Amino acid sequence: MVDGFGLHGLVTEDAAPSKVADGCTWSEGPLWLPAEGVLRWSDIPNDRIMVFDPATGRTAVHRDGVEFTNGRVLLPDGGVVQCSHGRRALEVEVDGAVRTLVDAYAGHRLNSPNDVVVHSDGSVWFSDPPYGITVAEEGHLGVREYGDHFVFRLDPATGNLRVVVADVEEPNGLAFSPDETVLYVSDTSAARAPDGRGNHHVRAYDIDPAAPWTGAKNGRLFATVDAGVPDGFKVDERGNVWTSSAVGVLVFSPDGAHLGTVEIPEVVGNLCFGGVDGRDLYVAASTGIYRLRTEVRDAGATLRSRR
Repeated sequence: MVDGFGLHGLVTEDAAPSKVADGCTWSEGPLWLPAEGVLRWSDIPNDRIMVFDPATGRTAVHRDGVEFTNGRVLLPDGGVVQCSHGRRALEVEVDGAVRTLVDAYAGHRLNSPNDVVVHSDGSVWFSDPPYGITVAEEGHLGVREYGDHFVFRLDPATGNLRVVVADVEEPNGLAFSPDETVLYVSDTSAARAPDGRGNHHVRAYDIDPAAPWTGAKNGRLFATVDAGVPDGFKVDERGNVWTSSAVGVLVFSPDGAHLGTVEIPEVVGNLCFGGVDGRDLYVAASTGIYRLRTEVRDAGATLRSRR
């Protein structure tokens, strides 16, 4: 069900989400692969990467024994950068072969990289909350070796790793605005906090387009998700933020106004745009994938058209 007149012009009239893939335990990290015409995502507790082919309607296992991968993003050369809870690393997969990009900061192991985005300058930005080392079914129990939870920027060309956001309790979802002048970061510390404590909101930060390596500035509250947490989200080409929650997908305008809700009958972990024209919204919910026809594409389509 699609609720809210604010979604007029964003969601195709009379569209409704339909389940297209099933059989998972906790679905996360969806990514559309245009060269293959398929959706790839993680079933974290079952330690496998799944793939859905809309041309055939079939779901299959892409790889298993993958060390609890989570978020992923596509590189211009077709490689897939993904977060590994189990390896406590950021890695890249090309033609089934996997290599580590980074697994330590200042001589200490990372926590468990969770979500990742790529800037148009080629840098890779990722969040590093503790879930893969504190939740047994999502990785391997361990300790926070550098003692905090940061958002990092990795320059793959030099290997330089820098902290770009340090004021979020447990950073999770990430996305850039269409012009890359704003970085959105969710704080999901409420997900594991007792007695309703912790955070369940999205923060916004200014990014200098001429010098993105200087980090994120002027952090402020963008939007709060009251039901569940904003685990993962995407920004469309008009600058709207589509975020996960316990009731479905919430859509916020660039100024943080709640435009409407796409109700999903399961807890949502993350989502992405895809399909032949990029206007299908794929929603990774607990046991599988839902699809909704929209009138917009991912903000990344705008960035690619400028390169």
